[in-house]
Amino acid sequence: MSTNINLPALGESVTEGTVTRWLKKVGDSVAVDEPIVEISTDKVDTEVPSPVAGVIEEIFANEDDVIAVGAPLARVGDGSGAGAAAPAAPAAAEPEPVVVASPAESPAPVEAVAPAPVVPEPVVVVPPVVAPPVIPDPVVVAPPVVAAPVVAPPAVAAPASAPAVPSGGAPYVSPIVRKLAHDRGVDLGSLTGTGIGGRIRKEDVLAAVSAPRAVAPSTPSPAASYTPDAVSELRGTRVPMSRLRKVIAERAVASMVSTAQLTTVVEVDVTAVAELRDSLKDGFLARTGNKLTFLPFFVKAAVDALQAYPIINSTVQGDDIVYPGVENVSIAVDTERGLLTPVIKSAAGKSIAVLSAEIADLAARTRDNKLTPDELAGGTFTVTNTGSRGALFDTPVVFLPQSAILGLGAVVKRPVVLAHGGSDVIAVRSMVYLALSYDHRIIDGADAARFLGSMKARLESGAFSSTDLGI
Repeated sequence: MSTNINLPALGESVTEGTVTRWLKKVGDSVAVDEPIVEISTDKVDTEVPSPVAGVIEEIFANEDDVIAVGAPLARVGDGSGAGAAAPAAPAAAEPEPVVVASPAESPAPVEAVAPAPVVPEPVVVVPPVVAPPVIPDPVVVAPPVVAAPVVAPPAVAAPASAPAVPSGGAPYVSPIVRKLAHDRGVDLGSLTGTGIGGRIRKEDVLAAVSAPRAVAPSTPSPAASYTPDAVSELRGTRVPMSRLRKVIAERAVASMVSTAQLTTVVEVDVTAVAELRDSLKDGFLARTGNKLTFLPFFVKAAVDALQAYPIINSTVQGDDIVYPGVENVSIAVDTERGLLTPVIKSAAGKSIAVLSAEIADLAARTRDNKLTPDELAGGTFTVTNTGSRGALFDTPVVFLPQSAILGLGAVVKRPVVLAHGGSDVIAVRSMVYLALSYDHRIIDGADAARFLGSMKARLESGAFSSTDLGI
């Protein structure tokens, strides 16, 4: 008895998929729920498991074939009919030359495929990391501190033949002089006494206090160690685009052609948030198991601002502007296969603790290729954290049907001019740039400024209550 394995439904709006790679060939044995083929869609790459155990008797689709949902992929039986359509299976055909693909285009690793013949992977020889030679810091010798000359009264002037320091040891210091040096912060060991026998007098201490102090030049901190990046094996090669990369390219071009995109940038002082985060992060990690980053604070502020300025959360449908009743925030995640945007559904009202947990979960499952297509659909607004790679800010591209995307820059400490008590002062503050790209067909610069101004006020005040934090 044979069973056909059909392409299952892969999401609410997915109607077809592309065969990326066969994990089994005709004649191979398969177990229940063992993956047999990789399928790529416009939203996600996934593996199709076998619902029954048996032997692959026939394969109906070659790699790169586009298959409709519900169409047969392969037939599994007891092995009596194996090889009936072996030529259709790419694994039974003449092997193709191995092409070294980039990590971004390599399919996700597949576990538990023991029966398949093992094709040795190209051995990548990574040159050993040679630490740079350690160059000792230059020894900087500070010039001795020389007290200003003091003219002693003639009555107590030391004879010229008196030694500067008695041979018996350090010169005597009276309790009064010792207390004076302690109170004025003077190191007695650095003074040369002008009294009889080199005795340190009160005048010597006072002269040391009033004299300009010699400051030794600071020793420069050693430069951070640098390890050059390994030379990529892709140099001089040519590889085909993955289906995901093709989809991203098509949608990026369509969005740029169909919309009028503009970017507005504001600078935000997030010192209050940084201090709040520092005070909470240890306890937050202990209670939730997640690290407390800046990202959920930014997402929380953005969601609240979207509710006040829904034009940023809107979409264009024909001649109408549609204002969704929910704020579904897409979070851009960098993966080996390309950029994906899993969605936090109904983000309004969620605490920072909940947002942090959902962001961590979605990011991990996105990188492990464990998302369902529906988890990548339905976003109304996107947040991309390019600052995590050190970028100060960028001008992100809006992807249809959304109308706006928020780019988060790196949080850096730097001197800032502040108004204090009627005058200007310079202080070290934690600063970040927020860049909002938007569809200028329906969103004006004033709309963008109001939205960013709302986020700026919220973040600079650090006004996150215990309810907002959720801890």
